[in-house]
Amino acid sequence: MNDPDCKRCDKISCAASNLNPTELALQNSTCRIATINAGDIILPEGSLTSHIIYLRSGLVKEFQKTANHTGEYIINIIKEKTYLGLPSLFGDRYNHYSYTALTEASICYIDHEIFKDLLISNGQFGYKILETVSRESLNTYHRFVSQHQKKIFGKVADMLLYFSKHIYNSNSFYLHLSRNELSYLIGTSRESVSKQLAQFNSEGIIAMKGRTITIIKALELERISKFG
Repeated sequence: MNDPDCKRCDKISCAASNLNPTELALQNSTCRIATINAGDIILPEGSLTSHIIYLRSGLVKEFQKTANHTGEYIINIIKEKTYLGLPSLFGDRYNHYSYTALTEASICYIDHEIFKDLLISNGQFGYKILETVSRESLNTYHRFVSQHQKKIFGKVADMLLYFSKHIYNSNSFYLHLSRNELSYLIGTSRESVSKQLAQFNSEGIIAMKGRTITIIKALELERISKFG
């Protein structure tokens, strides 16, 4: 682990940019930076919340194990400049989700007591954190409700648009999730995901090369998503 410099950090969060120099120094006093390899667990489900983890760079999978531990429920794919474990901080201090790095990631460990003190002492910082938690919760709720109302072609269309618009910000992207993980994300079987991707590919809606997907007919994918 390395010692950070919060005042000069080029990956500072929108919320933390509202902290004054004294508050940044307080956060900095207990903050540590670590590099996580792809595939490594950052936070395990069921562990105590001793730190807030800030994702400086990389992609992270947020998920829960199924009851028999043979599969997963993937909640979100999380991008850089995001705090991990916030719902648990305000809940019962146990992590209700696991977080695994999909790519190499840089993270900051922030003492949860210091973090809570900053939330109480700086209203604008607290407001931005609340705004972030609320926005992410609403997006997750809407996505899950939409999935349950759609057939497989609508679910896969939604998934591709989610990656394109919210995760990679591009019509062409490399999927960091396996076919199994894609099925866990949208609540269907691996075979159904593979078959529907192949169908979109054959219809010229997307182009696939290994894990790289390029959306060719974005408007058609939007139509399928809307009426699927």
